[in-house]
Amino acid sequence: MDRLNLSHIFIFLIIAVALTACSSHTADRVFYNGPILTMDDSQPQAEAIAIKDGIIIAVGTEASVMKTAGSQTQRVDLQGKPLLPGFVDSHGHAWMIGLQAMSANLLPAPDGGGNNMPSLLRLLSQWAASEPELLKQTGWIVGFGYDNSQLDEQRHPTRHDLDDVSTELPVIIIHQSGHLGVGNSRALELAGINAQTPNPKGGVFQREPDGQTPSGVAEEYAFFQLLAAFNQSLNDTTADLFAEQGARLLASYGYTTGQEGRAAQSTLNSIQRVADAGKLPIDLVAYPDILEVDDIAPNQEYRNRFRIGGAKLTIDGSPQGKTAWLTKPYYRVPEGLPDDYAGYPAITEQQALDAVEKAFANHWQILVHANGDAAMDLMIKAVAAARKRHPETNNRPVLIHGQTLRHDQVGWLKSLAIFPSLFPMHTFYWGDYHRDSVLGPERAENISPTGWVLEQGMIFGTHHDAPVALPDSMRVLSATVTRRSRSGAIIGEQHKVPVITALKAMTLWPAWQHFEETRKGSLEVGKLADLVVLSDNPLTAEQEQLANLKVLQTFKEGELIYQRDKP
Repeated sequence: MDRLNLSHIFIFLIIAVALTACSSHTADRVFYNGPILTMDDSQPQAEAIAIKDGIIIAVGTEASVMKTAGSQTQRVDLQGKPLLPGFVDSHGHAWMIGLQAMSANLLPAPDGGGNNMPSLLRLLSQWAASEPELLKQTGWIVGFGYDNSQLDEQRHPTRHDLDDVSTELPVIIIHQSGHLGVGNSRALELAGINAQTPNPKGGVFQREPDGQTPSGVAEEYAFFQLLAAFNQSLNDTTADLFAEQGARLLASYGYTTGQEGRAAQSTLNSIQRVADAGKLPIDLVAYPDILEVDDIAPNQEYRNRFRIGGAKLTIDGSPQGKTAWLTKPYYRVPEGLPDDYAGYPAITEQQALDAVEKAFANHWQILVHANGDAAMDLMIKAVAAARKRHPETNNRPVLIHGQTLRHDQVGWLKSLAIFPSLFPMHTFYWGDYHRDSVLGPERAENISPTGWVLEQGMIFGTHHDAPVALPDSMRVLSATVTRRSRSGAIIGEQHKVPVITALKAMTLWPAWQHFEETRKGSLEVGKLADLVVLSDNPLTAEQEQLANLKVLQTFKEGELIYQRDKP
C-alpha cells in the first residue's frame, strides 16, 4: 500500500510538472488575421504572433502559433491590419516634445496653422487664453515650431511683433529647427539681453539696423541664454509633465523606444522622476550634453523604462536656420552677411577633439550633431584620432543628421564604424527651401544621402528630430521612400529607398544603434513584444499615400499603451 501510494504521488508530481511547463508556455495574447511584418530576413512575414509575459514566444503560421493558446489566452483579431515592431527613435528630444505638445502650435501647414505673421500672433493669443493654469504656473506665453522659410513674409518675427501679443508677460517662440528662437521685449529683459550683451561663442543675437539693439532673434548658444530664462520659471511638476506628455506623444506615433537626444541635468532629473513614478509608457534613452553635464553614467539596463545611453556633442546648427557649418557658402546668404558666409561651428575644434576622446576613453557611446559638411569633417577627424588611441573601444558612435554629407565622407563613416542617423524627412519639409535658398539645386539633391550609404553596404537610422517637426513616423517613412517636397518635387531621386529598407531604418537598425538589437527592432522569439498596428500595409500601399497611414494601436511589452480614437 505504501509503495502504491508513493507511486501515485510520483505520477501526480510528474503530471503537475508537465502541466506547469505547459502553462508556462501558454500565450497571454495571440495576434492573428493580419500581415505580420517581422523585419526578420529569415521570416519576413508571418500570419500570427504569440506573447507571454511581454516576450514573443512564437511567430509563424496561424495554425502553429495558435498551439500556444489556452483557455485564458486573449485572441486579438487584426482584421487584416498589419502588425510591425514598435518604432525605435533614432533621434529625437522626448522632453522637448512634451514642451511642443503643451505650447502654442506654430508649425506651418500641414502640421499647424503658422503660415504668416498674423496667424502666429493669433495662435499665441489663443493659447494664452486657453491655458490659464499653465500660464499661471510659468508666467510665460510659449509657442513652438514657427518657420521663417514657410512664412508669407519670409522673415523671422521680432520682439516688436511679439510685443503685440503682450508687453507685460514674457513671450518666447521656438524655431522649428530648435536652434533659434525669438523673445519679446519682456523676455529679453528677464534674460538680461540688451544692446551691451555680446554674442556668446557659437551663437548670435540678431540686431536691429543700429547694429546694437537686439531684434529678439537669437541663434544657437545665444538662444540657449534666452531659453534659460524661461527654464527658470519651470517647477518640477511642470517639467515632469513635459517628460510624461512627450513620451505619450511618441507612443501615439508608434514609438516604443524614444530618445532624449541632448539632455541637461535638469532634464535627466525630470525624466527619472517620471520614470520612478511609473508614468513612462515607453522606454526612453537619454544622451546628456557632454560639455554641460559632468556626471555621465551610461548603462544598458533600464530603470523603470529609463536609462542613459551615452553622451551628446553638438558641433553646429541647422541648414534651414542657416547656422549649419558648411565648406562652401550658402546659396543665398542671410541679409547683411558677406557673400562667403558658410555658417559657423557652435564649439571650438579642441572642444570637439577633447569631447570625443573623453567618450572613447570611457567607452561611452557618443552622438554627434553635425549638419554641415565642415562639421562632419571635424567629427571624422575627432573619431579617427580617438579610434587610433583606443582601438579596443566598441562604442558605436553616431552621426546625427548628416544633411550635407559629401560622397567622400560616406567612406570615412564606414571605415571608422560611424553609424549614420539621417534626416530624409527634410526633403518634405525643407527640400524646396534647400534647393532655392540654402544649398542650391546640386547640393540639395544630396541632403541626407541614403543612396550613398546603401552603396557602401551600410545600415542607417532615420529620424524626426521632434520637436523640429511632429514625431510623425509615417511622415518619416514617406520621405525616406519618396523624397517628395511640399511642392511635389523629388529631391534626390538616387536616394530613394524601398519601403522595407525604410522600415528597417525605423526599427531593427536603430535598435542596433542603441545596442538593443537582441531584444528590439524585429518580431522574433525571445524579443520584447513592442508592437504597432497600422491602418494599411506599407508594403502594398501606394507609396504616395504612405504619409497618410495611421498608427491605430501601440503595444509596449504586450500591453496596449495607445489606441487611436475612431473618427
